[in-house]
Amino acid sequence: MSKSLKKETINGLKWSAIERFSAQGVQFIIQIILARILFPSDYGIIAMLAIFIAISQTFVDSGFSNALIRKLDRNEDDNTTAFLFNIVVGLIFYGILFLCSPLIADFYKIPLLSPVTKLLGLSVFFNSLCIVQQAILSIKLDFKTQTYVSLLSVIISGILAVYLAIIGYGVWALAWQVVIASFLRAFFLWIFVKWRPKGRFTKKSFKALFGFGSKLLASGLLDTIYNNIYLIVIGKVYDSKSLGFYSKAKDFSAYPASSITSIIQRVTYPVLSKMQDENERLRINYRKILRLSAFIFFPIMIGLSAAADPFIRLLLTDKWENSIILLQILCFVMMWYPIHAINLNLLQVKGRTDLFLKLEIYKKIMTTVILVITSPFGIIVMCYGQILNSILSLIINTYYTGKLINVGFVKQMKDLLPIIVRCLIMYALIMIMNNFIDNNVVKLSLDILLGFSVFVSLSYIRKSGELRELINIIKHK
Repeated sequence: MSKSLKKETINGLKWSAIERFSAQGVQFIIQIILARILFPSDYGIIAMLAIFIAISQTFVDSGFSNALIRKLDRNEDDNTTAFLFNIVVGLIFYGILFLCSPLIADFYKIPLLSPVTKLLGLSVFFNSLCIVQQAILSIKLDFKTQTYVSLLSVIISGILAVYLAIIGYGVWALAWQVVIASFLRAFFLWIFVKWRPKGRFTKKSFKALFGFGSKLLASGLLDTIYNNIYLIVIGKVYDSKSLGFYSKAKDFSAYPASSITSIIQRVTYPVLSKMQDENERLRINYRKILRLSAFIFFPIMIGLSAAADPFIRLLLTDKWENSIILLQILCFVMMWYPIHAINLNLLQVKGRTDLFLKLEIYKKIMTTVILVITSPFGIIVMCYGQILNSILSLIINTYYTGKLINVGFVKQMKDLLPIIVRCLIMYALIMIMNNFIDNNVVKLSLDILLGFSVFVSLSYIRKSGELRELINIIKHK
């Protein structure tokens, strides 16, 4: 990687990390406050609608954002075409959600879902207004501006949600938080990004963008459905309270997963796209990114699993104790999330969205089989099934990575195995220590201290290259 590109990448990583962790940090605090005020059933109702909102959002983007980032000869017609298309699709899908809201309520047999759907659907339209602005900032690796946008949106919407929860609005506090956050994000992006539609909608631009993005749309749609399919099954078969426990455990396991993966993807995708035709250079940097991502992420997720009991009891109170075992299991599912994302990113960098779609189809068939087998045995068994599904999906994802740049499953596991071993040693020591401590404050504090000390010490003893690389990034060398 050239010095200028490396400097640009590190600066992008820094601001992307600040943006993600500051926004997610504020959101995390707000969610803790809300969870202590509200009830699991309130979160279960919102979780029932997650798949419908997520599917709509997938259609709104349609892969156009990634298509703009990857297109090296993009012009104003491309930007305007994407902008107009996104808005039209946003309006269409809000209309669909509005009209179908009674059907969703009938499906779950919860009348309240109809008006809540009509409100939450507004977030889909607001998000459609700023996809081009977001892509422009990503192309420039301008995550500093995105930091300001995210923080302002999260803080303002969070304060409003907490106020509504305190005065007794229940589930509506959660719904308004989503809608206000999406509105403010669009508003601030239009303020901070000076781009305005100057070109025109053209068939040529649409064909080029949709040709790349359509396969991402199809694969993204499959991924969205199957990422939320457990919410549908649990919400339909069990009740909103059980779904609330599961959704909260999933949220906590997804916070670090989504944050770190977002940082990695948003920075490395445009960077790796610049070396898309240099396989050897791409291979070397790809493996560095893979190892560094695991070095940061694996100990966080495995450590969270080990500390799940004091974490839930201390932050959310005992009324959420049914989420503990679910969080412990789901952390081992989500630890692989950035590795999946990096592998799939490579297919986009190489322009092979056809393979991206093919892989998603294979994985979703497998997910369906595992879900059908595990669902009769309860939510805990369903979560264990997700661990198996995640490992098998990684084997499938790495197949074409091996074909394209000769970094397949075996090579990736050899790169990651030393990190995994250190994490498991850390996990075992934390679990042993927890048996001798009763106070949750002391237990959680010592879990964090012991986990950090053990992992860093083992990495130092093993002279980990990832540790040196992380220190250099922190120093911004």
